[in-house]
Amino acid sequence: MEGGKSFVRRDRLLEIEAKARTWWEEKDVFRAEAGEKRPEPGEKFFGNFPYPYMNGFLHLGHAFSLSKLEFAAAFHRLRGANVLLPFGFHCTGMPIKASADKLAREVKQFGDPPVFPTEVEEQPGEEPEPEDPNGGEPASAVKFKGKKSKAASKSSGQMYQWEIMQSFGLSDSEISKFQNPYNWLSFFPPLAMEDLKAFGLGCDWRRSFITTDMNPYYDNFIKWQMRKLKAMGKIVKDVRYTIYSPLDGQPCADHDRASGEGVLPQEYTLIKMEVVSPYPPKLSSLEGKKVYLGAGTLRPETMFGQTNAWVLPDGKYGAFEINDEEVLIITHRAALNLAYQNFSKVPEKPTCLVELTGYDLIGLPLKSPLSLNEIIYALPMLSILTDKATGIVTSVPSDSPDDYMALHDLKSKPAFRAKYGVKDEWVMPFEIIPIIDVPEYGDRSAEKVCNDLKIKSQNEKEKLAEAKRLTYMRGFYEGTMLVGEFAGRKVTEAKPLIRSKLIEIGQAIVYSEPEKRVMSRSGDECVVALTDQWYITYGEPEWKKLAEDCFSIMNLYSDETRNGFVKTLGWLNQWACSRSFGLGTRFPWDEEFLVESLSDSTIYMAYYTVAHILQNGDLYGSGSSSVKPEQMTDEVWDFVFTGGPYPSSSDIPSSILHKMKQEFEYWYPFDLRVSGKDLIQNHLTFCIYNHTAIMSKNHWPRGFRCNGHIMLNSEKMSKSTGNFRTLRQAIEEFSADATRFSLADAGDGVDDANFVFETANAAILRLTKELSWMEEVLEAEASLRTGPLSTYADKVFANEINIAVTLTEQHYGNCMFREALKTGFYDLQAARDEYRFSCGAGGMNRALVWRFMDVQTRLITPICPHYAEYVWREILKKNGFAVRAGWPTADSPDLTLKAANKYLQDSIVLMRKLLQKQILGSKKANKKGAPVTSLTESNLKGLIYVNEQYDGWKEECLKILQSKFDSRNRSFAADQEILDELKSSSVAQATNFKQVQKLCMPFLRFKKDEAVALGSQALDLRLPFGEIEVLSENLDLIKRQLGLEQVEILSGTDPDALAKAGSLVSLLNQNPPSPGNPTAIFLTI
Repeated sequence: MEGGKSFVRRDRLLEIEAKARTWWEEKDVFRAEAGEKRPEPGEKFFGNFPYPYMNGFLHLGHAFSLSKLEFAAAFHRLRGANVLLPFGFHCTGMPIKASADKLAREVKQFGDPPVFPTEVEEQPGEEPEPEDPNGGEPASAVKFKGKKSKAASKSSGQMYQWEIMQSFGLSDSEISKFQNPYNWLSFFPPLAMEDLKAFGLGCDWRRSFITTDMNPYYDNFIKWQMRKLKAMGKIVKDVRYTIYSPLDGQPCADHDRASGEGVLPQEYTLIKMEVVSPYPPKLSSLEGKKVYLGAGTLRPETMFGQTNAWVLPDGKYGAFEINDEEVLIITHRAALNLAYQNFSKVPEKPTCLVELTGYDLIGLPLKSPLSLNEIIYALPMLSILTDKATGIVTSVPSDSPDDYMALHDLKSKPAFRAKYGVKDEWVMPFEIIPIIDVPEYGDRSAEKVCNDLKIKSQNEKEKLAEAKRLTYMRGFYEGTMLVGEFAGRKVTEAKPLIRSKLIEIGQAIVYSEPEKRVMSRSGDECVVALTDQWYITYGEPEWKKLAEDCFSIMNLYSDETRNGFVKTLGWLNQWACSRSFGLGTRFPWDEEFLVESLSDSTIYMAYYTVAHILQNGDLYGSGSSSVKPEQMTDEVWDFVFTGGPYPSSSDIPSSILHKMKQEFEYWYPFDLRVSGKDLIQNHLTFCIYNHTAIMSKNHWPRGFRCNGHIMLNSEKMSKSTGNFRTLRQAIEEFSADATRFSLADAGDGVDDANFVFETANAAILRLTKELSWMEEVLEAEASLRTGPLSTYADKVFANEINIAVTLTEQHYGNCMFREALKTGFYDLQAARDEYRFSCGAGGMNRALVWRFMDVQTRLITPICPHYAEYVWREILKKNGFAVRAGWPTADSPDLTLKAANKYLQDSIVLMRKLLQKQILGSKKANKKGAPVTSLTESNLKGLIYVNEQYDGWKEECLKILQSKFDSRNRSFAADQEILDELKSSSVAQATNFKQVQKLCMPFLRFKKDEAVALGSQALDLRLPFGEIEVLSENLDLIKRQLGLEQVEILSGTDPDALAKAGSLVSLLNQNPPSPGNPTAIFLTI
């Protein structure tokens, strides 16, 4: 008992899980051995999962993605396939090193163990670290801005690194050791293995490994891969713009980022707008230097139409020294970016000569490149963003709606000018200069669109955004230049030419910055740097074509995933693959650099096939092995993985070489890789590229299945709010199988899924109650009916089992595990409950009950393997293991029988409602047996009238629809054609046709919709089963369900049967029965 709540049921599941794991371990059930020859399709299944980052405990986000692979692998194992599910641990990259360094800084500042101050001092530029979508529970959290007490720190989830380590249950003496980053590699992977074993992961743990140079075998493997790519010309050294962490002193790739994954450099043209001398007093110290306002623009071709420059009055700017002669006035943020792009007198350190605000810049006279106005002025604009581009904006009111309205406001509002000290001569003489002709909008497109949208002020943001959308795209793609040396050329042609010329003559420079804010895991805001480093040449045309060929034949399970890959293949270009900070493998030809974490994880799935041979089951590759790391030469790797010649110079025994090659050839290609959808834009696409470069086509990946993130109880998973669970916590709280059950129920698509605690708790109850039911049934087995299946209920239940087997196999095969849970457990349980009730005093059939227990156990095995294993061995007393029991056999589902049973159940529900109304004495008319007088609850008799075939006008309508229905496309002829046919039919000859037509129209609409949904059988004149036969065969069930003494099933077309209704026959005339809709009348005996 905890807090008054009993945990007996959960604890029973935990006990069962411990037993099942012992049974599996004793027989090494999940050990995967390669066959002697290549497997036929379906004989083997190799699935894998992006190895998680080892800077903390695994959480439910990992478990959700991993469960998709685990369920799929377990399904294939159950069906008899030879299954390989390996699991590695990623340690490459920055996070571990960054966290270790933070610990070291805390120890240096606060002691060992540290004594933290009551208040946390402000740490400029550092922010909390969001969760790594492919990493562990973040063990790297940085201190926060502002001053907060430690209590506030903890409640907001932003803690010292030492405190985070304490939350893992570590003592102070243990924590101190984590200043060494390699201690993390020794600590967290074994804990993750423990948790995954408790989860029931069907893994061959012999093949597990960690990355980095701590594992000499994997380190050797990655060096071979890098040499291979370089020899093929796919790794080059180049100077390129890249997202860069100044604090780390190296590029910051996606997995090095705390936020901003997927953000790329955004390139601008920085226009040098020369400040005309003499300079105002604030700039007097700059006399003798050339001073420019630096305006970032994406449209250099519009510079002919400049009327002014815009500055933010309250914005903070600086005059930064670019070289000995030139000074740029821009924001500090832009200056920092430029300093890493070789535009600073001191490289990587912007030199600010004068601190400025926008007020200091208003009224500066400027000579701007290409402007048809000789002198323009800097003017105030209140909507400038100083975290975008340079904080200085050129004004082109002919083509920019924002510029047009801002200039309009300045001209029309003297008070506005006066507020910012703007002189009339800076504004009033400047008119729109037509520079581009845009179809439909003319040569003053901004003015035209603003007038059309009735925009009155620069403050109408939504309307201006719409105006910008209308003018910018149209102007760029369809506009024609009217001025300059490229007049008459299309804007799309002129733009690059004008830009190149401006840069060539020194009137502009290239400026790049992150398109959105990026924070590194070390806590600093990233810039764009021009770096000389190693790149992988993704996007190269021939290589891209191979990647597209691979992608086109893969099973991606959803259109959303496929579209994600199409988009990524469209934009992905050279990728910076080298780092100088962190853990990992060093480039074999340039040991100054490490291979970054997304580049050492692209073909490691192949390494799983030989890891157990090389590392002999040792996670770190440090144990005894018959192969030494240095023996794995490039020639050996080529022989094993790429079809290279036998390495005759190798001293590795031939038997081992051939064994490694056999393992690879047997298991490859992998059949399925499961991942979060966020990895499409990098890791998964890199995986495709690298396989096509290094592997032969028959070894290219076969399938990726991507899923969304997981929410907990419909809210985002977040440690700071407490809405968070590690995998270990979930297993302790719910048990492994209840956790797995809820993960399966959480969702299957690429949208975010939802893990509901109540579902997990309900699973505990369902599973334990089912155990009790099976135990009770088998204790009383002698009371079960023996012999062949003889009753209608027997046949229906046997059919439901066949349906469950068939549908659940389809759902598992399509990786739709929520659907598999529904058809293989929920629906099957409901069918069992219905069967149990339907059998009544006759009891259930013994053989059928045994079949149900057998089938249900097998169908739930992939999702709840511990529970299934226990049932298999302890309750059903079967030999072998449930996880290898084989998929249950089943006859083809009888869909007619299923439809007949649905008809029966629906009819009983309808009759119960009608009876209840009569018993309550309802006077409200009802089309199915409206009562005339009240009834008592005893001594009741039911007359159920059935008409098994449509007749009269309904028959005629159905025949018309049959003739007008295209069964292949499930579509009908035009409504008018159907109506014309009706008017020429026998129905139209009736004297009351107008009245009948009013009934025909809704009937025709209903049947049309039904046929589109169900197919042509919806237009049949009778149901595919005999209604009277079904109801007559279940008289006892109907009587028990409705509490009737007597029931008669009668034909609605038999005069003698109608006579039995007596005075209530009028109800039958008003509401005659029709196929699928019997009419019930209730009488007191």
